[in-house]
Amino acid sequence: MNPGRCAACRYLRRRCPPDCIFSPYFPPNNPQRFASIHRIYGASNVAKLLQQLPSHLRTQAADSLYLEAQYRIEDPVYGCVGLISLLQQQIHDVERQLAMTQAEIAFRARHPQAVESNLLNNVGNPSFSNQASPWFM
Repeated sequence: MNPGRCAACRYLRRRCPPDCIFSPYFPPNNPQRFASIHRIYGASNVAKLLQQLPSHLRTQAADSLYLEAQYRIEDPVYGCVGLISLLQQQIHDVERQLAMTQAEIAFRARHPQAVESNLLNNVGNPSFSNQASPWFM
């Protein structure tokens, strides 16, 4: 094997021309990178895509294609959309938790006596839990 061939040309078992569109983005030391992309998108489609892009955007496109292909291989139904949905749900949950905490802080600032009396009334109560439950709900 010619050590100068890029991972794409090695995978496709062809000679790597000096002006190979794949060689800057698929080095020979990382053959799995091209294999994943080829499995999902196909070599011809990736070559067309890279050729249509301005040269300064090709590296980002190759990186993006690789990540999307990896997620599609791991989760054939949702791909990277599954991860995005999961992260959006986590953001929503944390925002809701933050809003509840801010409301509880605001309530305690406006009604310090109610908070104090509620604590005093529930001191001996075994079912009383001073966890994250707001006083006003």
